[in-house]
Amino acid sequence: MSGSAYASSLELVSGVVLVCAVVTLWRRSLSAIVKALAVQGLALGAVALILGVDLGDGVLIAVGCLVVIAKGLVIPALLGRVVAGDPDSRETAPIVNVPASLVAAGALTFLAYGATGPVVALIPTTAGRLIPLGFATLLIGFFVMAARRKAVSQIVGLLLVDNGIALVAFLATAGVPLLVELGASLDVLLAVVVLRVLAAQMTSKFGVLDLDQLRELHD
Repeated sequence: MSGSAYASSLELVSGVVLVCAVVTLWRRSLSAIVKALAVQGLALGAVALILGVDLGDGVLIAVGCLVVIAKGLVIPALLGRVVAGDPDSRETAPIVNVPASLVAAGALTFLAYGATGPVVALIPTTAGRLIPLGFATLLIGFFVMAARRKAVSQIVGLLLVDNGIALVAFLATAGVPLLVELGASLDVLLAVVVLRVLAAQMTSKFGVLDLDQLRELHD
């Protein structure tokens, strides 16, 4: 892969990872949020594949394929089934409204660039310059968990944090060992499966998945 093609493709897919994180704050439809998460998983896998092809690293290519399957296909499919079983599959009243959330996403992105400046200076490569995108994705994931009420939205926030960490790892170290990524993906997959089971039970018993409404039922 030529240098310009490598840099352009890596910048594109890394940017898509961050854009998808912002989309989860922009959209209120849970199905749209899950679709954005799926696109982000595919883009994250593409980052690993591009790095693996450029370095000729078969293990990193295998990690990229694993990420595409787990985070781009399997996990979004499970979340999609949870959303399909929710009678009110929209974030109707988030703790922080959409315009303020988008402003917060911009502020967190600037914070990420400022905070990772010393790290970028130590890794003067094309991949190293993109590390702030991963850190910004991580911060936005934490914000999603704090600003949204739906259980699905909060698990999406957790997945954004995980994807942000993975993107930083790929860009800073040219990947992570296959077993480490496999273990992390299985942990996240287990969390989503548990959510799927609990969501089905809560929907059948209470008819809602909004955390505030569930607290009111508890009170």
